[in-house]
This record gives sequence, C-alpha cells and structure tokens, in this order.
Amino acid sequence: MFDLTGMTALVTGASGGIGSAIADALAAQGARLALSGTREERLREVAARIGGDPAILPCDLSDGAAVDQLVPRAVEALGQLDILVNNAGGGVDERPVEDYAEDVFDFVLDLNVKSTFFLSQYAGKHMRARGRGAIVNMGSQAGAIALPGEAVYCLSKAAVSHMTKCFAVEWGKNNVRVNCVAPTFIETDGTADMLARPEFRAEVIERIAALHRIGQPREVADAVVFLASDAASMITGQTLLIDGGWTAR
Repeated sequence: MFDLTGMTALVTGASGGIGSAIADALAAQGARLALSGTREERLREVAARIGGDPAILPCDLSDGAAVDQLVPRAVEALGQLDILVNNAGGGVDERPVEDYAEDVFDFVLDLNVKSTFFLSQYAGKHMRARGRGAIVNMGSQAGAIALPGEAVYCLSKAAVSHMTKCFAVEWGKNNVRVNCVAPTFIETDGTADMLARPEFRAEVIERIAALHRIGQPREVADAVVFLASDAASMITGQTLLIDGGWTAR
C-alpha cells in the first residue's frame, strides 16, 4: 500500500534536512522525483544519493514568476505529476509581536502561505484533469499552539493547515487528496543553533510531553509517504501532528 512505483513527485525545499529525507523516502518507495530548492549544489548531492536521475529544478519561492513556472517545469521533466510535497518554508529570528515590520510579515507569509497556495493551485489543475493526485503540505505544531516570539510563523502555519482543508473539500470530487504534516522540533541544520543552547534544548524536550526527545527528519518523511500513498486513500483535509505529544499536554 505504500508502493509508489510508477508515480512522480515534486518536492520543494529538497535541499534541506526534512526535504532531503522526504526525497529519500519517496524514492525508496519507487517514485520518480523532481527536486526543487535554492541550493542547487545541495540538490545535486541529494539526487546523487537517491539515484534514479531525478530532475533538478532550482527555484526561489519568494519569486512569484519562478513559482508560476515550477509545476509546468516538473510536469515537463516527469511527464506527469502525481504527488506534490510543499515542504519549503521558514521564518525569521524570534521577536515580540510589536517588533514585526510589514516587510518581515510579508516575507514569512509569502514563503509559507502564498507559495503553498499557488503551487497547490497549479499542481491541482494538472491532477484534477488526470482524476488523481496527492498534495502534502508542510505545516508545524506552531500552527496549533502559540510560540512566544514567533507570532507570524505561527499564524502562517495555521493558515497552511486551514488551507489544506479548503483545497481538500473542493478537489475531493476529482480524486485529489490534500493533507498536511505538522512537526515539532526536528534535528536539522535549520534548528541546530537553537537546539545547541542547553537550556532551550532541555525546555523543548520537556515540552515534547510524551516522548521527551527531538524528532528526526525520517520521522516526518515517513508520514509524508503514508499520506501520499494509497494507504491513505480515504484521508484528506487532515493535519497530522508529528509532535511527540507536545500538543497533547
């Protein structure tokens, strides 16, 4: 049920820790891949590791014109698009609500919300015409809780979670499923500096209230494979929290 042989997938942010793990996991199940990100050299390293000659599609998701062309480029390279993983995203340094400038607000919303919306829109047109497809968005536990100093990131990920429901309801009749994964803190290059602070790391481990450990990229990637596969054929419009019990407390 997890076999993706004969299927194709576009993964954004594939040069990062979680994105490259998602690429590994999809390829291991037989999917042919298009890898997108801002670090072309890193994308080529990921491609060499997973094999299968994936398409390399560098793209800056803050560039609207580049976003417009990414899905058509993936379809051209792969011949079709069965799976879209909207993994790319991010935030800015922690700051109180009163210190967020409008340009910073716009940057975070463009990166996490606008790019996810329009890439899904473009992919959805292709998938709906074919009568099948799966989209997996990258949310965060921050979309379900309040993290001090990260108000804009939190609201952006809440928007991704709700957007997932809206797309799923509209496109279910076309057999296009849309889901979201929402991780807690995961050991990646992007979280390394924060988690290197002993007090912060100890607080995070304590807040991950059931398992009391930091997550690993593969633990997110395996959930993405599940939601993209026929094993999840009756699941759509859902946000799967991968948080070790943080939000259960």
